[in-house]
Amino acid sequence: MKGRTIILDHLNGQAAAALMVDGRLDDLLVESDAPAIGTIYRARADRPVKGQGGMFLATPDGPAFLRQVKGLSPGTMLLVQVTGFAEPGKAIPVTQKVLFKSRYAIVTPDAPGLNISRSIRNEDERDRLLEIAHEGMDGSGFGLILRSSCADADADAIAEDVAEMATLADQVMKDTEGEEEKLTDGDSPHAIAWREWTEPAEIVTDSGGFETHGVLEAIETALGISEPLTGGGHLYIEPTRALVAVDVNTGADASLAAGIKANMACARALPRALRLRGLGGQITLDLAPMPKKDRRAFETALRAAFRADSEDTALVGWTPLGHYELQRKRSRVPLSQVIS
Repeated sequence: MKGRTIILDHLNGQAAAALMVDGRLDDLLVESDAPAIGTIYRARADRPVKGQGGMFLATPDGPAFLRQVKGLSPGTMLLVQVTGFAEPGKAIPVTQKVLFKSRYAIVTPDAPGLNISRSIRNEDERDRLLEIAHEGMDGSGFGLILRSSCADADADAIAEDVAEMATLADQVMKDTEGEEEKLTDGDSPHAIAWREWTEPAEIVTDSGGFETHGVLEAIETALGISEPLTGGGHLYIEPTRALVAVDVNTGADASLAAGIKANMACARALPRALRLRGLGGQITLDLAPMPKKDRRAFETALRAAFRADSEDTALVGWTPLGHYELQRKRSRVPLSQVIS
């Protein structure tokens, strides 16, 4: 099946959204019991962490951890936003740089100024969007970013989105008095699908859509450690407590170029494989044997693949043993924990 299809359904009673591209599962969002990214708390500074420059905070959902704090003393009340999912037994990662993000607009209370996505290069379109931004944020001291999805979008829809985010930001940022409290919930999988999957697509909302569109079969594959590669090779992806280990297997290919072919296929497949499994943190690639002269081509392919990915990933580089290391933001609960 060619084209893009967004399926909104439920898994084990939890809201879930799947993106199918040309009949293949490309992304999957599943609701979990953990605080969703984007949740905003009024939190209380609890105790500093010596040597790390951070502070543990008290929130209604348990302890949170704030990095790079200066001049913050225990007992101070502050607004923070969830930035990722915590590993079991660890504090919720939060930031003081609160953002209000929607399909077209991002309101930035701590960063004044009106900005248009750099991916929109047409000057006439940028002028049109800048006019909408000025009208929508007139009199506000907050900043605004108009996202790439604004390109050629309806002006009234953009203006409505800007107004809603600006109003929400104004209400939340003023709500600084009182005890620890959850002020807003992060977006659900269905809301994130509307917000982030903005390219034209067929939308399926019928109950049982996951089964009829092959999503359940793809999830079964993602719950395993093996990910097939083009050319007959495989990735074996195994999370441990310390890191995620990825082994590249060439399969039945015994040619002299088997290693570089499998490694290039790994570069293309890895972002999707990690995204579907909800894996982040330290990632170590045990690649198939290949000459050192081919390393640059592999890095170029890997960089291009992650540039198109929705999650922040740092390409760290090669180890003395010839492994390749990545550092990926923990922005999702692992699929194996959500579906258990």
